[in-house]
Amino acid sequence: MAHSAHLEQTIAAQIEFTGVGLHSGAPVTMRLLPAPAGSGIVFRRTDLDNFEIPATGRNVAKVSYATSLMRQGVLISTTEHLLSALIGMGVDNVIVELDNLELPILDGSALPYVEAFLEAGIRTQRRRRETIRVLRPVEVREGNKFIGVYPGEGYRIQYAIDFPAPIGQQTAFVDLAAETYGTAIAAARTFGYKADEKRLRDMGLIRGAGPENAIILGQNGPENGPLRFVDEYVRHKVLDLIGDLALAGRRIEGHVVAERAGHAMHTALVSRLIKDRSAWELAHVPVQDEPAEEKHAAPLHGAQVGAHALAGI
Repeated sequence: MAHSAHLEQTIAAQIEFTGVGLHSGAPVTMRLLPAPAGSGIVFRRTDLDNFEIPATGRNVAKVSYATSLMRQGVLISTTEHLLSALIGMGVDNVIVELDNLELPILDGSALPYVEAFLEAGIRTQRRRRETIRVLRPVEVREGNKFIGVYPGEGYRIQYAIDFPAPIGQQTAFVDLAAETYGTAIAAARTFGYKADEKRLRDMGLIRGAGPENAIILGQNGPENGPLRFVDEYVRHKVLDLIGDLALAGRRIEGHVVAERAGHAMHTALVSRLIKDRSAWELAHVPVQDEPAEEKHAAPLHGAQVGAHALAGI
């Protein structure tokens, strides 16, 4: 992240989004506010007396189709896309205000967030950034599903999926330290099978889903193509994983390998990692050239990121 990789960052100005929740279908207004160094990512329910829920592993609610947070019975649902964008773009501290229980799904990807961060600006703060440096392997297995995190430089992710036709098998390799989130991951959208729609709606899910915010898969492929990437499905799983692992509370320094995993396994890995204090240490990102004063950073990945990411659409 250029010269300021070792310092914490927040957004330079307030950002507002409106939309509907993917699962609830409920309208929601969400505001992101700059936050002080050291405060992390905190959600605030403005409809419930500004009740706050920090985005940490101890507040993860029962997880299935989305990653939700709960504290003292108060729920915040479908947090993974926003958390992914924050981690992917190096935003450490932000207050997320929303007036309903579920975040807006927007276009089903993290691209609207990335573009909004770049437009508002990302501000460097006067505090050294800490990472969770993995010291030894931590793994979660469940049948043929698997996820593990291992010691290694940077933040690398290898993800393999195996879905019914027309998706099949796909694998992605991403190095977040290479600052490729905005171009390689952010634009990948959530997806679902048309054949599952009735069953999911009967369960009270995907009430806000539609062709404008999800890839709808028929027997022969996307009904609302074209895809933004040939391997958009696995890239979206990487997007989700980055968001779910954000619940560790800090960016991870290590290598993550996932096969056929999902939200429940992603968050199980966070819980197992955080509980095993011998498996990691808090580490400072190495200092390169210390800036003399707090400054408004230029967009981290160059303002052209939106155009690059959209070029494949």
